[in-house]
Amino acid sequence: MKIIRLKEGKERSLLRRHPWIFDGAIAKGGGDAGETVRVESHGGQFLGWAAFSPSSKIRARVWSFDEAQRIDASFFVARIAQAISARRLFDVKSDGMRLVHGESDGLPGLVVDRYADTLVAQFSSCGAERWKSVIVDALLAQTGLTRLYERSDASVRSLEGLPEATGWLAGSGDTGITITEHDWKLSLDVAEGHKTGFYLDQRDSRQKFAAYARRLKFERVLNCYCYTGGFTVAALAGGAAHVTSIDSSGPAIERARANVALNGFAAGRTTMLDADVNAMLRQYQKEGASFDAIVLDPPKFAPTVTHAERAARAYKDINRLALSILAPGGVLFTYSCSGGISADLFHKIVASAGTDAGVDAFISERMGGAPDHPMTVAFPEGEYLKGLVLVKRPAG
Repeated sequence: MKIIRLKEGKERSLLRRHPWIFDGAIAKGGGDAGETVRVESHGGQFLGWAAFSPSSKIRARVWSFDEAQRIDASFFVARIAQAISARRLFDVKSDGMRLVHGESDGLPGLVVDRYADTLVAQFSSCGAERWKSVIVDALLAQTGLTRLYERSDASVRSLEGLPEATGWLAGSGDTGITITEHDWKLSLDVAEGHKTGFYLDQRDSRQKFAAYARRLKFERVLNCYCYTGGFTVAALAGGAAHVTSIDSSGPAIERARANVALNGFAAGRTTMLDADVNAMLRQYQKEGASFDAIVLDPPKFAPTVTHAERAARAYKDINRLALSILAPGGVLFTYSCSGGISADLFHKIVASAGTDAGVDAFISERMGGAPDHPMTVAFPEGEYLKGLVLVKRPAG
């Protein structure tokens, strides 16, 4: 068994059971890509069993902090069983669910989503890649499903020295799938969509948005970065009179239009725009337009803290513009999915946007990822999705 030994004082995070070991913390030792190594403190104390990654800044990811644990096929079978069993705690009103959520389920670099009869897996670390065949067999055996599609095309793969990999690992057939969420139907494509095909993490937020629409009787709704129209369908299901949906992806807009039709809503209740969100917000501000509710769910502006300053300016700008065109008493659902932006920083960014817009608003609710996307107390980085529900106060 190969050993990596840490520099003096670098064991503190592992003693708190944080699973990442950065390259600068290692004094000596190494291994092949994905190989399991024994991690020791500067003084030789056992700290964990980890998968080594020769190329990544995150040089090793811990599988287990138990010295007696063997990292073999049975380990992965057990971990996957634990992850799937934990989902029974959650009242998920959908046949789309995250079954494995990386570090939060003790499986760094592995994400697995279920869409109806199809599994979609993303292997984003050398360790997960090395055990891929074992993981696939365990997932199929424990879910009883026969179709598993790989979406290992995230940019983080390149940081691990791994090429992109997509395609069927088990089964075959159409990659277009329709799932049920709450009382709605939502179509997606596991081969072409963002992430593993869809944003399952916003399931509870979509339900919440429908409830606000039902209670406050929205007339005019603006859904920015609408992707395939999840919040659009939610607003219409809540009784919103009209929803304008904007995304810079033509295929996403077409899918959003199809999802509106799939749920039986009249096309006349929507306007679909293949356009730049920032430019459209500025146009609406110039025109003096206003909306009763706005959703801002942009893509990841800051994947790491090194991008935070630039991302903060982008988040502030879109929130300032959105607040300026929100009607008094209107509701803004605003989100950041950037790991490099903390919940506290996001709050400060939105507050500053309100000040610059000359708007007073109160926070009605704080939102996060759906419960099948858990975070652990030892791994706060797992809290990547942050959301605020703001209500704009009338002037004066």
